[in-house]
Amino acid sequence: MAYVISDKCTKCGNCESVCPSNAISEGDSKYVINADNCVDCGLCADECPVEAISPGE
Repeated sequence: MAYVISDKCTKCGNCESVCPSNAISEGDSKYVINADNCVDCGLCADECPVEAISPGE
C-alpha cells in the first residue's frame, strides 16, 4: 500500500530527495506520491519533519 501525504505538508522537499522510486513530486499545495511508483519503503515518512506522511489505507 502506498504512502500518502496530508495537508500538514510544508513543501520542504525532504521526502522527494530520499524516495528511491521517484514516486514523489511537487503538487500545487503539497507534495504528492504516485501510488503506482511507491514501493512502500517508508523512507519519506522518516524524513518528514512535520509527520505529514503516513501509510495509505
